[in-house]
Amino acid sequence: MKALFLDCNDQLAPVWEKVVRPDDPAIDVNRQAYPQAELPRVLEGYEICIDDHSYLPTELVDRCDALEHVVFLGTGPASYMSLSDLAARGIKVHIIRNYGDTAVAEHAVALMFASCREIARMDREVRAGAWVPHEGVQLLGKTLGVIGLGGSAARFCAWAAASACK
Repeated sequence: MKALFLDCNDQLAPVWEKVVRPDDPAIDVNRQAYPQAELPRVLEGYEICIDDHSYLPTELVDRCDALEHVVFLGTGPASYMSLSDLAARGIKVHIIRNYGDTAVAEHAVALMFASCREIARMDREVRAGAWVPHEGVQLLGKTLGVIGLGGSAARFCAWAAASACK
């Protein structure tokens, strides 16, 4: 099966070069930007598409006759493609289990603290030359609601349990 890393950018290229081993199956790497409408041309003849964060609109995927698998390197592939449309066409979408779980959980924690303490508003006020004290909300003893049972939610719950939130 022919495979293409669809959107290897300058930031990912050094990482890719470190993880690829000589005995790995051959994977072509596209480092050139392309207009979205050119997606069928770029994927022509490839059964496997490794996708960092490129949008895969159904109407363009329909013209990728050889495509059988999409390996999505980020979190939330449904934000970049219609999983049900691809499944209906026999195209399997794969994710990397636990990819980004820690980063997503840490970001959720950071946003929670930022919102409870109005960090963005206070930052804007200080940069404008004003110091306005704000009350904020303490999290100690609060009950957190977590939607989801995936890896990110599990990491977030571990943090919450360790921080005396309920």
